[in-house]
Amino acid sequence: MSNLTRRQMLRNGSLAAVALWTTCKASGQAAAGSPNEKLNIAGIGVGGRGAGNVNGCAGENIVALCDVDEKRAAGTFDRYPKARKYKDFRKMLAELEKQIDAVVISTPDHTHAAPGVMAMKMGKHCYCEKPMTHNVHEARVMTDTAARNKLVTQLGTQIHAGANYRRAVELVQSGAIGPVAEVHVWLGANFGGPAAPDPADTRQPDAPTGEPPVPDGLDWDLWLGPAPYRPYHSAYAPFGWRYWWAFANGQLGDFFCHYCDLAFWALDLKYPTTVESVGPVHPESAARWTISRHEYPARGEKPPVKLTWYNGGPYPPLVKERNVPEWGSAVLFVGSRGMLISDYGRHQLLPEEKFRDFERPEPFIPASIGHHREWTEACKTGGPTTCSFDYSGPLTEAALLCNVALRVGKKLSWDARNVRAAGCPEADAYLKRAYRDGWTL
Repeated sequence: MSNLTRRQMLRNGSLAAVALWTTCKASGQAAAGSPNEKLNIAGIGVGGRGAGNVNGCAGENIVALCDVDEKRAAGTFDRYPKARKYKDFRKMLAELEKQIDAVVISTPDHTHAAPGVMAMKMGKHCYCEKPMTHNVHEARVMTDTAARNKLVTQLGTQIHAGANYRRAVELVQSGAIGPVAEVHVWLGANFGGPAAPDPADTRQPDAPTGEPPVPDGLDWDLWLGPAPYRPYHSAYAPFGWRYWWAFANGQLGDFFCHYCDLAFWALDLKYPTTVESVGPVHPESAARWTISRHEYPARGEKPPVKLTWYNGGPYPPLVKERNVPEWGSAVLFVGSRGMLISDYGRHQLLPEEKFRDFERPEPFIPASIGHHREWTEACKTGGPTTCSFDYSGPLTEAALLCNVALRVGKKLSWDARNVRAAGCPEADAYLKRAYRDGWTL
């Protein structure tokens, strides 16, 4: 089969996903069928986490690998010796458009959207690490581009494929704790237990000074991509980029999509109507701690929901008030008849004595075939994925809006239809930013 014929088959197959998604989303069923034809996949950002994502698709044809850091990507380059190697994804996509069916994007957050949109405009299916993008405008463009081109997409919220989240969702959706109108999500500081910051302590790191030499093998200009130019510093690459506004959204950007995924899934949330945040604000560095409050509208018979996010700060007051276990990071659903607490690997109904004799519902969300395989199989069969961009785009926007509200210092009234904060023009500077010359969506 020629590459062109394969590409037509894959794109035409994805048309069926629209109809299948409606019937399969509620039950979590993946589409049946698995043609022997393998996808031709290109990896963009293949060191670190990117290596894991490419390896998750190793059953397909890995035909191209792109990374701006030759040394960091060396292990992946060696594992796939037949794949063509690139530093600039623009050159790769231009040269191999007819040979590529799908892309896997695992670059730093500020360079998710540019390759994602370019690839999807070419008709390539897309897997992208979380958060989907660096800012809200990019997230909406990614979501809309995928929908317009009827592509199969998946966000890298790998924990979504685990059995624990499925069982927790079933408990909420079957009414075990009654209608849920309140959710609290907290993330431990520095990957340990929550700290207890002084709200008056607004100290944040300043941008590093000095201009050390760029490491051998790293193309710093390409690493910056669409971000405004600044000199290289080890505080940014290869990992520290996550803690600077220019490139990411701090620990909140790193983990909101993982933990709040459970709330969005269980409660069928989409766009918030209001968002407000508190925490230290600095022009360069992302907040060390944030408390963000969201309001979501009613969904049919489901009541409006107030969701509160805490990262790097103390446990929510209700942990002690309601005798909730002090788990380092967790999602707590507060229902009319009880509570459910969950983290990645465990969950528990509360209060324990009330649910001691509780009989669980029979599982109704099937086991995942694997987060990466779910995507690759859907690309070939036209079936749905559980973290497609129409679901994970709004989830990403909710995460990014926390920091928009923090940086403007106001409660946002979110106009999701028009992608704007009503009555708050100063938010525009954080919803979208200008790209450097040579970069575009």
